[in-house]
Amino acid sequence: MTAASTLLFDLDGTLTDNYLGIARSILHALERLGADAPDEATLRRCVGPPLRVSFAALLDTGEPDAIEQAIALYRERFADLGWRENVVYDGIPEALAALAATARPIYLCTSKPEVYARRIVNLFGLSEFLTGVYGADLAGRFDDKATLLAHLAASERIDASRATMIGDRSHDIRAARMNGARSVGVLWGYGTHDELAGADAIVHTPAELAQLLA
Repeated sequence: MTAASTLLFDLDGTLTDNYLGIARSILHALERLGADAPDEATLRRCVGPPLRVSFAALLDTGEPDAIEQAIALYRERFADLGWRENVVYDGIPEALAALAATARPIYLCTSKPEVYARRIVNLFGLSEFLTGVYGADLAGRFDDKATLLAHLAASERIDASRATMIGDRSHDIRAARMNGARSVGVLWGYGTHDELAGADAIVHTPAELAQLLA
């Protein structure tokens, strides 16, 4: 794979595993709404996609007011506790350090609201490897990762065709394809090999990722 001039990383399922915080905050919201709790497999599918998409499916509704109420209840818990219920995947700090040493810009490009994404990368000391952090806002702007990637590229004056998006879900691969960027799917997160089949490359470990991109 040809070396990219800019690297764009997803957060949840790629750099850190925030499953507990996300799942517990979703369950908090559903309990407050009197809705049934989903099984673990359903909750795991909620890691990665925009929260509005997940709640629309969990509540089986397209009603914006109902979805926004669920998100407000979710954030009651997530803003206080959920974002901290998180761990960095083994090998990620070393992989980021190796890639940062190549002097290429590294950006975070996540569907998680930027305010929480910044807290998380600062908490774990990952911000030292990042040139910038881009995420959605609380109102849902840039929930669509393809739109977010385009915004990042325009804001930083990056040639997307010379960038590589790294992530664990189909949303990451789609965002790269729609912007003319390359993509690498990672299998330590929440996406399956089949889900990531459209990526330019698929890797199994952070060390393999660092070797590929170096």
